[in-house]
Amino acid sequence: MRELDAATFDDAIAGEPLVVDFWAPWCKPCRALEPILAELPVPVARLNVDEFPEIAARYDVLSIPTVSLFAGGERRGTLVGFRPRAHFDAWLAETLPSD
Repeated sequence: MRELDAATFDDAIAGEPLVVDFWAPWCKPCRALEPILAELPVPVARLNVDEFPEIAARYDVLSIPTVSLFAGGERRGTLVGFRPRAHFDAWLAETLPSD
C-alpha cells in the first residue's frame, strides 16, 4: 500500500479515483482493515495521521480508521471505523464517479 505524505498527498488525490486510509500504526482496527483495503478494485494509499495531522484536520478526520474516496481532487465519500468487505463494495458502487 502506497504511503502518502505532505509532499505527495495533493498530487495523489488529484487524478483517478483513490481510496485513502487515514490511519496510525498503534490503531488495531486500522491494521485489521489493511487486508480488506488491499482487495478493493480501486487503488488504495494511506496517510499516517500522527505524522501529518494537518492533512487529517483538513478533512475533519476525528477518529481512525477513516477511509475516504477521492477523485479529481475532491472527496467523494467517507467511512469511519472498521467495516466488512461487503460494506466497502456497496460504498464504492455508490460513491465512485461514473464516467
